[in-house]
Amino acid sequence: MWGIGIVRDMLELSRHETRLETRLETRTMKKNKTTFIFIIICVVALTGVSTASAQSAVREELRKRVKELSSTPSPVVDGAPIAAIPLISKLYEQREYEPAWTNLEMVRELLDQVLRVVDHGLSPDDFHAGQLAARLNPGRRTNDPGFAADSEILCTDALARLAVTLRFGKLDPTDYDPAWNFSRKIRARDPVEVFNQILVKGNVAERLAVAGPQNEFYRRFQKALAQYRSILAKGGWPTVAAGSVLKVGANGPRVTTLRERLRASGDFSGPAPADRALFDEGLEDAVKHFQIRHGIDADGKVGPRSIEALNIPVEDRIDQIRASLERMRWVFRDLPDNYLIVDIAGFHAYLIEGGKQIWSTRVQVGKPYHATPVFKDTMRYLDFNPTWTIPPGILRKETLPAIRRDPDYLRKNNMSVVTMAGKVVDPSTIDWPATASKGFSYMIRQEPGPWNALGRVKFMFPNTYMVYLHDTPSKGLFTRSERAFSHGCIRTENPFDLATLLLDDQGWDRARIDKVIASKKNTRVNLEKPLPVMLLYWTAEADQNGTVFFRKDLYDRDTQIIEGLDEPFLIKPPEGARKALERR
Repeated sequence: MWGIGIVRDMLELSRHETRLETRLETRTMKKNKTTFIFIIICVVALTGVSTASAQSAVREELRKRVKELSSTPSPVVDGAPIAAIPLISKLYEQREYEPAWTNLEMVRELLDQVLRVVDHGLSPDDFHAGQLAARLNPGRRTNDPGFAADSEILCTDALARLAVTLRFGKLDPTDYDPAWNFSRKIRARDPVEVFNQILVKGNVAERLAVAGPQNEFYRRFQKALAQYRSILAKGGWPTVAAGSVLKVGANGPRVTTLRERLRASGDFSGPAPADRALFDEGLEDAVKHFQIRHGIDADGKVGPRSIEALNIPVEDRIDQIRASLERMRWVFRDLPDNYLIVDIAGFHAYLIEGGKQIWSTRVQVGKPYHATPVFKDTMRYLDFNPTWTIPPGILRKETLPAIRRDPDYLRKNNMSVVTMAGKVVDPSTIDWPATASKGFSYMIRQEPGPWNALGRVKFMFPNTYMVYLHDTPSKGLFTRSERAFSHGCIRTENPFDLATLLLDDQGWDRARIDKVIASKKNTRVNLEKPLPVMLLYWTAEADQNGTVFFRKDLYDRDTQIIEGLDEPFLIKPPEGARKALERR
């Protein structure tokens, strides 16, 4: 660009010379003018040659650097590990090693997107923030082809890291859950062509803005993260000392600290009483609000369980939100308009239609030693008045020992012995004591009715885990804050509301459902529109009003996720990416 500036100045001088010629029309001046124009032409030509030579040098250096890095086990540029070498190699080969990041505004846009990853619970350091900032520092920039080539590699690697992480997550969920069955497949498009189009058009921010999850749940979590980081920036919250249970009427410095603690987290927002050390009704309401948000029975009294939750540092709460955001990146892409979510750790289920939540209910999930698995499948039918065939594990560990202890157990629980073909067997013909050593070649089935473990309806999405949603006779357990009581299936508090919503466009209403249930006959209804179901695990969540909820890490799954997010970046290409590059 400096050559163009010189030409512009020289042309201005030329116009000045022309004005002088009107007064000094001599042969000598005409000769000088010709000489001057010749000099301009030479400068322009030399500038073009110089620029072309510099570009050629950068291309050659870029070709050399990419080749070197491709054969290096742990490639590094400017102290930064390079993760996307296969993509970078194919991409620049297609471009014939033409530089893509020569426009500094494009580099600034990339750095801005890198710095914004904190809104996703990620670290800018994972995306070469320091190296990119150095590239924009006038004191660091040089005309050295090696510097330019390294800048290309760093910028492209940062872009690849951003795109993959926002779309699929930083971590590979199969490393943390062998049963994981959510897809990490790339779309059918050629990844090299996708990235090249971004570089050609320079629309870095536009493309990255839609790389991550585009749904209301993710946006809620991002707002929650910002809220708790704001609390941290203000100093967090004080620790409430252990001691006797605090309740209305209590007085002392612990009450003063409790009020400050609840004000810091937004649970207490009213004016303090004249006696700040007094536990009054306003503070009791704040305690109940806190308890509801943290899965504690809301009695308004501050005992050991509440003290424990109150004293968890704000940094740990931020980490819980970060873990939930990462889990969302694992699953929340290319979502259908309608689906059902079960939040295992939150003990709730949600029905989504048109991308909006239209229904929710409390659920009971698996005990820690019968953990409800995280997976996805498709709901295909409902069974009204279902039978329950006892799963082999429960049969062996619980049911058979109960029958051996009590010969009348089957009758009391409305159970039948059946063959594998479904034929009913007289239980008196079976040597029950011998089943302890010889095994059991039959199945035990519980007949339909209010006593049935599955209640009056089950929602079937056939899967290898034998897990599904169903009604339950154990209604009283829904009042508990922590509801891990099942053998892995999801007991649903309001199953008939869900059934009505799912069958509404098939001519079913609540009256028709009640009539079928009253018949006591097992009735299957296929869904004309099968519904995707996702069983997920979040220990932090936010509702439509922006209220943030935290749950106990029921199955102790958060620690590994948080540690992984804090470890150095290690890209694991999504399914299909490596093959797509190999096909080129």
